[in-house]
Amino acid sequence: MSGGSYNWLYQIGDLEDLQNRQYDLKAMADRLAALGYAQDAAAETEELLVLLRQWQNRLSVRVSRLEDLWKAVEYWDSADRTEDGVHTALAKYRADTDGIPPP
Repeated sequence: MSGGSYNWLYQIGDLEDLQNRQYDLKAMADRLAALGYAQDAAAETEELLVLLRQWQNRLSVRVSRLEDLWKAVEYWDSADRTEDGVHTALAKYRADTDGIPPP
């Protein structure tokens, strides 16, 4: 069987798949760089890795700010808690994000 050295990287279906294939992306970037005549493609592949890491960091920060509020709404909608929990979580969220511009 031919192919598969990079786990069929060229068949990436979506962002989640790309995120889960960072090892393969790095291996491909290294291979392109080693060719000696594909530095532009190697650099663009490396840039994808940088963008993914930036996105993951930004996502992590935002999720951590929102998770208590999401939990409060979920618990309220499931009748496990009252609306007061939503108000408390929303106040905490707003205090944490005060002065931070929206995306």
